[in-house]
Amino acid sequence: MESILEPFTYAFFQKGLLVATLSGALLGLIGVYIVLRGMSYIGHGLSHSIFGGFAAAQLFAAQFYALAAGIWGIASALAISVVTRKSRVGADAAIGVITIASFALGVALFAKFGTSGPSFENALFGSILGISTGQIVGLLAVSALTATFVFLRYRALLFATFDPEVAAVSGVNVNRLEAALMIVLSLAILATLTVIGVTLVAAMLVIPPVIARMLTDSFGRMLAFSTAIGAVCGLAGMYLSYYAGVPSGTMIVLVGAAVFVVVLLVTGGRGLRRSSGLDSHSEDLMAEPAA
Repeated sequence: MESILEPFTYAFFQKGLLVATLSGALLGLIGVYIVLRGMSYIGHGLSHSIFGGFAAAQLFAAQFYALAAGIWGIASALAISVVTRKSRVGADAAIGVITIASFALGVALFAKFGTSGPSFENALFGSILGISTGQIVGLLAVSALTATFVFLRYRALLFATFDPEVAAVSGVNVNRLEAALMIVLSLAILATLTVIGVTLVAAMLVIPPVIARMLTDSFGRMLAFSTAIGAVCGLAGMYLSYYAGVPSGTMIVLVGAAVFVVVLLVTGGRGLRRSSGLDSHSEDLMAEPAA
């Protein structure tokens, strides 16, 4: 028992456990909309784009790197939205061009000028043990903002996710709603980079929603399941990383992958078909808030 409870005797671990759990829940919640929209790649892209802002901040004011990275990420998200709407370029192509170019710029800036702030490795893989009180407050604020946004715009988000054209005709400002979703997503990615890192944050945006989709046809339950799964993966991954001696972000993703395999084996082909055929059940999901 002493061995099991040993990590909890350290203040840094208690703080890390809280942050990992909250980060997993946050990514699980916002990730539902990303997966249902078929935009799983955008999480990967925006995390790389934010890395460009992180690197650029090192040249001017390293202490404001979070602000600079956030502004850079939001600008990238809005640019992707504008390019997708006003050109023939598909969303995946727009994400690839804008975000990978931003990541390449970040790597070039680090290679040329070095860093006076958080290290290159911490930005890529996360450093949960070095998280500050200010970053915890920021994570709590972003989590509250995301939950409020989802709660207040639940029906509009659901409608725009499955049938944006009809939603627009019905009075929903789809473009403004999509821009708001991209901003919230950028803030969520920025707030969790310290925990999981650039290279792994996209995985936690996708794994919990996909697992939840294999378990239910209800949109409301999918939101709840995905949030809970993300939280459990964050908690378990952080705890196991203490004994495994590997970065917490890596272990969080590995726990999520293990849960995915277990759920897949339990649900069989039915669960896999459900997770890959989201649109086929859109009518059932959309009927829930109208009931």
